[in-house]
Amino acid sequence: MITKRIIPCLDIKNGRTVKGVNFVDLRDAGDPVELAEIYAKAGADELVFLDISATEERRKTLADLVYRVAEKVNIPFTVGGGISSVEDVDILLQNGADKVSINSSAVKNPQLINDLSAKFGSQCIVVAIDAKQINGEWIVHLVGGKQPTEIRLFDWAREVERRGAGEILFTSMDHDGTKDGFANEALARLSTELNIPIIASGGAGTMQHFSDTFIHGKADAALAASVFHFKEIDIMNLKQELKQHGIAVRM
Repeated sequence: MITKRIIPCLDIKNGRTVKGVNFVDLRDAGDPVELAEIYAKAGADELVFLDISATEERRKTLADLVYRVAEKVNIPFTVGGGISSVEDVDILLQNGADKVSINSSAVKNPQLINDLSAKFGSQCIVVAIDAKQINGEWIVHLVGGKQPTEIRLFDWAREVERRGAGEILFTSMDHDGTKDGFANEALARLSTELNIPIIASGGAGTMQHFSDTFIHGKADAALAASVFHFKEIDIMNLKQELKQHGIAVRM
């Protein structure tokens, strides 16, 4: 049986881990290197490291910080933010990343997904999609959620899979930081329509929310930030709870 994954997310701005609500009102959550080491020892299945202002500031992801994080962890480690070329990915993988996450750059240049998948393998390529509901439609947003597009979530997700993405990291901007639960209806549709793993992001507040997204949202992995950063949920306690609900997890 394929186990469900628990993934802490380290959103980085100015070299520090931050967390906000609905992509705004950011507050400091600690040193990313220290947090990464803590999570690796605490039972996290993977880590995601997102340099959230790299695209907006038109600069590359902080490769030296990636290297320092990778030195401290022994679990798969995904890096995103400001990635727009094969060369960018090459540098990050050389500095210790296991996978990369692309978002705005993939929308602006969809061929990038094909190129990265061909060069590094689809298992290495995660496409992150930030979307919010506008007039009942899930609409893709870019540049850390600041720039709406006319692209619909499910159309883009299907194209992303066709082009060679190995996973999709779907963040509901409506749910981000609210701690009201994941966007399970949208997640279930993604999981049903696609054949690649879907990572749920945005809305984790309780252990029940994780159970719900695995059972009702059919997600393959659940990503969260503040509930882990601020010690509201312990990862191993969460996994014990999930196991009691009949959900397969790695202990």
